[in-house]
Amino acid sequence: MKFCPKCEVKLKKSNSGLQCSKCGYTEGQEVKQTKKIVSEKEPDFSLLAFEGNEGEESYSTIKMDCKKCGHDEAVWWMFQTRSADEPTTRFYRCSKCKYTWRDYS
Repeated sequence: MKFCPKCEVKLKKSNSGLQCSKCGYTEGQEVKQTKKIVSEKEPDFSLLAFEGNEGEESYSTIKMDCKKCGHDEAVWWMFQTRSADEPTTRFYRCSKCKYTWRDYS
C-alpha cells in the first residue's frame, strides 16, 4: 500500500500506474522541477509626502542625533510591526545621510 507524498491519500491503480484521487499525483511519473528566483529586497517603509498649499513637501521632523553621522535632525513615523496589543514601532530616518533606525519602546 502506497500513499501520495503531497496529500497523503492512498494511491489507487489506474492505466498510468498508481494515482492519487485527490491531487492527481501519479507515481512513476517524471517529476519536473522548476526553480523560482526571488529577489530579496529591503521592505519599503518609504515616507509619504503631503503636499501643502505652497507645494512644499512636509514631514514630521524631530531633533534627534543620528546614530551613524551625528546629524541632529530626523524624520519619524510609526508603523504597527507586531500584534495589535503591542505598541507601535517608531522609525527614524536621518535627514542628512538617510540612515534608518527604529525604537520599540
